[in-house]
Amino acid sequence: MASSSFAVFAAQASCWLLLLLSHGVSGWSDAGATWYGPRIGGGSDGGACGYQRDVESPPFSAMITAGGPSLYKNGKGCGACYEVKCSSNAACSGRPVTVVVTDQCPGGPCLAEATHFDLSGKAFGALAKPGQADNLRNVGNIKVQYNRVPCNWRGVAFRVDAGSNPNYLAVLIEYESGDGDLQAVELQQRGGRWVSMQQSWGAVWKYQAGSTLQAPMSIRLTSSSGRKLVATNVIPSGWQAGKTYRSITNS
Repeated sequence: MASSSFAVFAAQASCWLLLLLSHGVSGWSDAGATWYGPRIGGGSDGGACGYQRDVESPPFSAMITAGGPSLYKNGKGCGACYEVKCSSNAACSGRPVTVVVTDQCPGGPCLAEATHFDLSGKAFGALAKPGQADNLRNVGNIKVQYNRVPCNWRGVAFRVDAGSNPNYLAVLIEYESGDGDLQAVELQQRGGRWVSMQQSWGAVWKYQAGSTLQAPMSIRLTSSSGRKLVATNVIPSGWQAGKTYRSITNS
């Protein structure tokens, strides 16, 4: 009886281990890394997620990365946070740094490898030992290890796109804590039901109403893990294109 119970326990433990491994809880994975833009800058201005100059400012602070297809995910990987470290070169510190996906890397080594980080010059240099940042950047293309980690922001920002009008709303969504990325976005007008928004590009989501939008409006975010976040009445009455509205809700 005891041996039978142990066999059942072992089988269950094996199933749980396989489940954890399939969800990436096994620790570090291998990838490649390059860098782009200014040597100590934030990559390009904004990038394919639409964050524009925010990539240089806190909380991103130029610690960002463009991602190959497996990281960028046609824009749905925008905002995800990763720890990256390197030990493949004498200049590597082996200490992890945290970066955020803010851009797409569409070619070259980003397509040649299953997972590739095209880091900002600042982030790439941060992988190095003190005083070795330029030496590591001069190498240019290195092997790294990475791990998906929760993002730790304070509140969510919704920047209303300049092309929005009384019948059409598009918002750039930034600083979602936890998973950081977005799988689905929904809109609720005053007194209405939840309706799906469409991904326009990057981290920009849109809704064509066909009639005048009724504010205030709430936005519900669903991340890749299924976690939901509701920013109640975040788009106020009298909202304006080009303005940014914030919600302290992050749960």
